[in-house]
Amino acid sequence: PVVVHSDRGSQYACNDFRKLLEQEGCIQSMSRKGDCWDNAVAESFFGSLKSEMIYREFFPSRIHASTAVFEYIEIFYNLRRLHSSLGYITPWEKVQKGKKVA
Repeated sequence: PVVVHSDRGSQYACNDFRKLLEQEGCIQSMSRKGDCWDNAVAESFFGSLKSEMIYREFFPSRIHASTAVFEYIEIFYNLRRLHSSLGYITPWEKVQKGKKVA
């Protein structure tokens, strides 16, 4: 199932939104009250996605945008983009190093 994580804003906590998630088979996840660090990783990722791709391109349709986001994540972000939090290697390289140890 898809997990939808958000802060505790009223638009996410209201019953209508919760029912919609339930109807769609999604699991709701919310940050702890007053803990902005719960979303730090997601905020960092979406900031990178927006600045490195979304704001630089025009998408003629929703399907074009969806394809571009998929390619950004699966081809660029995971396979080519160096991550400072990983010691300036890609997530793919990090996984490969972990497999060699195991």
